[in-house]
Amino acid sequence: MIPRDGNCSSLWQDTTNGYASLSAKILNSVFDVAIVGGGITGVTLALQLQKQGKKCIILEAKNLCFGTTGGTTAHLNTLMDNPYPKIISDFGKDGAQLVAQCAKDAISLVEANAVAYKIDCGFERTSAYLFSQDEKQTKELNDIQSACNEVGVETKFSNTIPLPINFRKALEITGQGKFHPVRYVQALAKEFENLGGLIIEQCRVIDIEEGDIINIETTLENINAKTLVYATHIPPGINLLHLRCSPYRSYAMAVKLQGDDYPTGLVYDMYDPYHYYRTQEIDGERYFIVGGEDHRTGENSNTNKSFLQLESHIRTHFNVTEITHRWSSQYYEPVDGLPYIGKLPGAKDNVFVATGYGGNGITYSHVAALELSSLILKGESRYSDLFSPSRIKPVAGFTEFVKHNTDVVAQFVGKWFATEKLEEISSLALDEGKVVKLHNETMALYKDTTGSLHAVNPACTHMKCSVAWNAAEKSWDCPCHGARYSIEGEVLNGPADANLELIELRSLMEKED
Repeated sequence: MIPRDGNCSSLWQDTTNGYASLSAKILNSVFDVAIVGGGITGVTLALQLQKQGKKCIILEAKNLCFGTTGGTTAHLNTLMDNPYPKIISDFGKDGAQLVAQCAKDAISLVEANAVAYKIDCGFERTSAYLFSQDEKQTKELNDIQSACNEVGVETKFSNTIPLPINFRKALEITGQGKFHPVRYVQALAKEFENLGGLIIEQCRVIDIEEGDIINIETTLENINAKTLVYATHIPPGINLLHLRCSPYRSYAMAVKLQGDDYPTGLVYDMYDPYHYYRTQEIDGERYFIVGGEDHRTGENSNTNKSFLQLESHIRTHFNVTEITHRWSSQYYEPVDGLPYIGKLPGAKDNVFVATGYGGNGITYSHVAALELSSLILKGESRYSDLFSPSRIKPVAGFTEFVKHNTDVVAQFVGKWFATEKLEEISSLALDEGKVVKLHNETMALYKDTTGSLHAVNPACTHMKCSVAWNAAEKSWDCPCHGARYSIEGEVLNGPADANLELIELRSLMEKED
């Protein structure tokens, strides 16, 4: 089992051992490329560059696949969440054709890596099915099929779907894929290290000093690189991208079904939010994986309700014998429906970023690896205009806004609060958290299963928004830009790069002693 950014264990986390790196020393050298983030984007990109002779290092704040890669449901699609009719409307037919082509290239890269390195990750090509259940959805499905034909995504209408769910019309899309993402990433990481690449885990980037040689300050030591890539799901610090990407949570369950009838393929309904289904075999065991119930991060404090709704949906349609895993994960929805891959806005030309994947993170991870490796190695790419973060228009007054929001001032240094008084005003149940107010001071308070209280400053260290309690994952989540923190205020997800301020609690009995 490997750690993840939440209280719930994912199927991938639970069926993988921790990564054992070669533990090479940095030796004060200048790297060609430093990649921040040890998820599927960072590791895939690092291997692509290392194979081309670049000297690369991966800096991971926790462990490989700690974040969203450890919580994905690993669908590889050419059928994107942002449907092709919308992409054609916003980016033109040529732009939509490029999206379709790069998605095909991404799936092919996963397949090529799995074959070349003989990775035991259960990679399989399969069809996907999108089905309608009412007249409005059927009209939308017809529009999607027409647009798919325009952009070169092969589809056909199907009289059946591999699920026991009633439907009106169904579209089959061939050439999709599925696999075990964490085993895949760990295998790529090992190949990267075998080629001389370095992976440094438990190493959070604190700050960078831009220049022809970038100085990277970390929690371990300073590192120098000619090029820096943020493959951190959302870049740290404060950037225009944070105003153009909205954080969402999605929920997933892995279940065992009665008998031997596990659905094949990838399947999607057309509700908003939609449900998604697939089967994965791991070590001879089959698991049926269902996801959905998406909502904006921090907008639903009773996240356990989302799991209950998902479970109810699954049990309504399938004969479930056991729920083996349940987990949630985060993704960032870009404002115009396409990811931001390229040079980081506001930074020098040797600082790159990949973010805003929406619900197609696994596919876009490999789009980003191909795109960024081309930009770094050749200085150009076929897709550079389409995915360029510079398509974001500057926001008036943003620079001044950043100046006023980069430092979250400590409010509770030297202060302490009585646990008895907090107990009185919070009325917390065991294993419950909420933001409370005492003597004009606001704090995020959690009562653990033993009855002990834990308090932190609720002001997110990214841009001062107030965090909200996530009951399922036992975390404090920021609804503004998606930063997430543990019960003790430790950063779980960026863009924050500093922990929440701890608040000292004492018993009045201790004071009397």
